[in-house]
Amino acid sequence: MKNLKYVRLSICALLFTCFSSAQSNFSFEMDHNAFLVQDLEVASEFYMDILGLKEISNGGLPSHIRWFQLNDKVQVHLSESGDDIQKKKGVHLAIKTQNLEGFITFLDAKNIHWENWPGEKSATRIRPDGVKQIYIRDPDGYWIEINDNGL
Repeated sequence: MKNLKYVRLSICALLFTCFSSAQSNFSFEMDHNAFLVQDLEVASEFYMDILGLKEISNGGLPSHIRWFQLNDKVQVHLSESGDDIQKKKGVHLAIKTQNLEGFITFLDAKNIHWENWPGEKSATRIRPDGVKQIYIRDPDGYWIEINDNGL
């Protein structure tokens, strides 16, 4: 019985080591995020006009799918759908800007509600790592974190 326990522990350690080293061989970067939206036109206007994303070709996909791109080439795909998705602040898109204060002024001028993590209206939050952040919602209720992370 003692030998079986040793074998199991050895196999677990070996698998953990293989899995851990395999992960370090990849160089992952963000490619895209996809959101289901009720009204593609309204959502598209928000991502272009409020977040300043550039619309790009949708690669020949049907017209109920539109693609947008951030400055770092990461894409956001919007797909029109009647599905009702539950939205929680803990599940969010996070983007960064070096001009968070200017973006906040822009949001205020557009009368767009923004808040901090606890939900205090028009209040920023400093994360434990020193990054200032706010949260907004798109027309479908998806949470978007905007921060000034310098990484």
